[in-house]
Amino acid sequence: MNFAVGLKPLLAEARSMESLEKQLICPICLEMFSKPVVILPCQHNLCRKCANDVFQASNPLWQSRGSSAVPSGGRFRCPSCRHEVVLDRHGVYGLQRNLLVENIIDIYKQESARPLHAKAEQHLMCEEHEDERINIYCLRCEAPTCSLCKVFGAHKDCEVAPLPAVYQRQKSELSDGIAMLVAGNDRIQAIITQMEEICHTIEENGRRQKQHLGLRFDALYGILEERKKELLQSIAAEQEAKLQRVRGLIRQYGDHLEASSKLVESAIQAMEEPQMALYLQHSKELLKKITDMSKASMSSRPEPGYENMDHFSINVDYVAEMLRTIEFQTEPLGEDEGDGPGDGSEATTDEDRLDSLEVPEAAEDVGPRQKPASSPHALKPWGNAGMSSAMAVPVTPTLAMAVPVTPILAMAIPGTLRRAPSLLLEFPKWALALSNIKSV
Repeated sequence: MNFAVGLKPLLAEARSMESLEKQLICPICLEMFSKPVVILPCQHNLCRKCANDVFQASNPLWQSRGSSAVPSGGRFRCPSCRHEVVLDRHGVYGLQRNLLVENIIDIYKQESARPLHAKAEQHLMCEEHEDERINIYCLRCEAPTCSLCKVFGAHKDCEVAPLPAVYQRQKSELSDGIAMLVAGNDRIQAIITQMEEICHTIEENGRRQKQHLGLRFDALYGILEERKKELLQSIAAEQEAKLQRVRGLIRQYGDHLEASSKLVESAIQAMEEPQMALYLQHSKELLKKITDMSKASMSSRPEPGYENMDHFSINVDYVAEMLRTIEFQTEPLGEDEGDGPGDGSEATTDEDRLDSLEVPEAAEDVGPRQKPASSPHALKPWGNAGMSSAMAVPVTPTLAMAVPVTPILAMAIPGTLRRAPSLLLEFPKWALALSNIKSV
């Protein structure tokens, strides 16, 4: 027999109790009837207290007459069927009590208070032998049954065991299974917690590395801006020097032109003098001035190509190539790599990277390259101006960016996530190269 068959009476009883409870609900307070319970002429039941509340609501003058007055002709309608209930002089206290309903309520409350397992034990009876309790367990059919089923029924050829022994054994197995599941759940929860910590660590490390990366690139931007400012100052200095010299020459030639023009006017006026004696008095001095003016040297002038500023062109191809090679360090950090410079392998890598690029020969110079004295663009000494032949603007080399390198904390997690790769940038060499950008 099936064990579920033995539970059918219990389930049927539960449904019956639920249906009975619905019949014991007062339509006024919507709770179980409270004693005393009165029955109306229409055979519906009410709590006496609820019936009195309905009567008071239907007859407001009844309460205003006082308790000493004898009520007569009181009436109200049944809340269930709207049948009119006429009361005698005793009011709702004249209605009959429904003792049957009150007894049913008492029995229902007693049955509801009984333990469920006691009900189950009482109702687990054999379906084929209604008077026999289920007390053995068929090992082959894996179903509880009764002794008569073993002797005369369907389980007479089956191997059976006492129900308590099988119950204890399966209960022990179930308990062990529950313990295993709980332990497995604890391990899974520990793994979930660890994975959540890993997620938090990844987020924190990513945020930190983004911040460090931004700081390093900001430092590179600062170096570029500083170097740009220095080179612009060099260009502006030579530009101003050349402009001053050319403007000085313009003033010098202008003064010479003005003096020559005045001398020409004086000579023309002397030519117009009609008195020969008067003319001869001034002609000798005038001729001497004209001779001196003609002999005055005006050879100081800008050389061909003096206005050219092409020597301030810069070559940043090798720097741009180096910037394109900026990459993260993907090798895991050792125990002591984050505390010092290490064994110099990183420096060697930087040197090899620099040597592999085509750097202009003058990369060692700091500041714009000046033209040699023999260059056609060089300034020649002129007059009493005392200006140097070239403007040498000293440029202080920008220091290489010294950004502290902080190793990422290794994450103690299983598998391939045990250690996080280093996301550090090798900037000092590149920063030095940026600071050495110069004119070519």
